[in-house]
Amino acid sequence: MTSLNDAGSDARSDDRLVRRSYDDGIATLTLDSPHNRNALSRRLVRELYEELAAAAEHDAARAVVLTHTGNTFCAGADLSEATSEPPAEPSPAEPEGLARLLRTVVELPKPVVARVTGHVRAGGLGLLGACDIAVAGPGASFAFTEARLGLAPAVISMPLLPRLDARAAARYYLTGERFDAAEAARIGLVTLAVEPSRAADADPVRAVDAALAPVLDGLRRGSPQGLAASKRLVTAEVLRAFDRDTQALAEESARLFGSPEAREGMTAFLERRDPAWAS
Repeated sequence: MTSLNDAGSDARSDDRLVRRSYDDGIATLTLDSPHNRNALSRRLVRELYEELAAAAEHDAARAVVLTHTGNTFCAGADLSEATSEPPAEPSPAEPEGLARLLRTVVELPKPVVARVTGHVRAGGLGLLGACDIAVAGPGASFAFTEARLGLAPAVISMPLLPRLDARAAARYYLTGERFDAAEAARIGLVTLAVEPSRAADADPVRAVDAALAPVLDGLRRGSPQGLAASKRLVTAEVLRAFDRDTQALAEESARLFGSPEAREGMTAFLERRDPAWAS
């Protein structure tokens, strides 16, 4: 199997923030905006929609791998856009736009597999949770940082809470603690954590690809109809959460984002200082 890092026949050579390649039945979408840690900027989200749609229409692709460049899979909302005054245009990472993006991943008729070799924060965890399968390497770390910014992981709860251990969700939602890939696998955030010992004598990125190989091989053997129907079964509860909660959680998230406390939290984060309430 060609490495997932290889370009593939349809790789992009321009300056897009989401690059697409195809190889042996797998469409790979790479978030390539390392300057802002692959944050969900207007441009990145717009391009991600485009590439998801293209991958869904690609007859030869049985599954989609979502991965990243740099040391961060996705840092969540682009706070520089969220704190702009006034915003030039609504950010697609704002509550309703984020909900639409996450639902698009959940409803995509092909399995979406997250390949994580770096850090995931805040809204990036929602993108991870929307994927059907997730494999994380020993260098990955995870944190729900919203409460520290005066926010809450509201919209991203729709793909996450149906899959997470309830006690663990309470702990990490409230404390904002960072945790590793092994803990992410234990609580249901990722499917498989590549053990540090496995990567001790090899490149960690190659170790993640080795762990992914049997997963992708299994997906290649699935029929388009069989994969789509099977995905609908395992995402039914998640989609019910979207049907039931999208409006209420989007409104709650918008209320929090518009509050003085959240503006202080986001500004403090961008200025690399403690917010006013931190002890």
